[in-house]
Amino acid sequence: MDIRQLEYFSEVAKNLSFTKASATLHVSQPSISKAIKNLEQELNVPLFYRTPKKLELTDAGKAVLVNAKLVLESFYNLTTELTDTMNLQNGEVRIGIPPIIGAAFFSRFITHFKATYPKINIVLTEVGTLKIKKGIEEGLLDIGFICNSTNQANDIEITKMLKDPLMLVVDRSHQLASKKAVHFSELKDEDFILYRNDFSLHEKIIQECFRHDFNPNIVCESSQRDFMLEMVEATLGIALLPSKICNEINNRKIVAIPLEQSNLNLELGIAWKRNKYLSFAVREFLSMSKQHKLLQ
Repeated sequence: MDIRQLEYFSEVAKNLSFTKASATLHVSQPSISKAIKNLEQELNVPLFYRTPKKLELTDAGKAVLVNAKLVLESFYNLTTELTDTMNLQNGEVRIGIPPIIGAAFFSRFITHFKATYPKINIVLTEVGTLKIKKGIEEGLLDIGFICNSTNQANDIEITKMLKDPLMLVVDRSHQLASKKAVHFSELKDEDFILYRNDFSLHEKIIQECFRHDFNPNIVCESSQRDFMLEMVEATLGIALLPSKICNEINNRKIVAIPLEQSNLNLELGIAWKRNKYLSFAVREFLSMSKQHKLLQ
């Protein structure tokens, strides 16, 4: 039994498909089939039920998969640690960020980090909070920035970094545009342009409307703040955006106004996998993000 066999087996078990495993691993199907057959012979037990139309794990296969994941993770941790020992200045940090925040929160810090460690590569992936958590759990991401997450998963560590209040965004011709502050209850007759329902702020905004005794009239949902701003400029409705994003709006046709009697905030935390060896690059990124005014 070797690492290669366990890696091939785990990928096939994950997809229940030799074809998909072959494409992911960039290894021919015959090579994968042979490696798994040899593994079954060594263990003296079948790992898959094979039919022309279906592939399923046997009970033995399920048991092997659980332990294979532990072995592979230990092996990857070892190789990463050895790489760190040999060269502390190189590396890569794979970071998940929600589309809602983007460069507004990170550009200055990443510039500072790259100036300190020019050989460390930063790989950014824009996905929602749920996919960020999944990416961290599966080892596809090293770090993720999580929005409004209250659940502390068993295998994910989350440190809160920021609470940024939401502001009302309207077109300059809107009846509320001249006000210095707007009471949340004044929005009851407005058309709302919201984040998609897979964004945590979507539900929070709706609940805040309920708290003020009205049901919001939602005319559009999007994951892209730029599109939301274009919809506001086109007088199709109002939007609620984090103040840090509002402060960077460079559009004279749009106005951002503070909200009164509102509990709406973008709560941002930084997440990583608990009990996993973190590379030098990842450790430094975490350390600097806490010391530097990354989210101020």
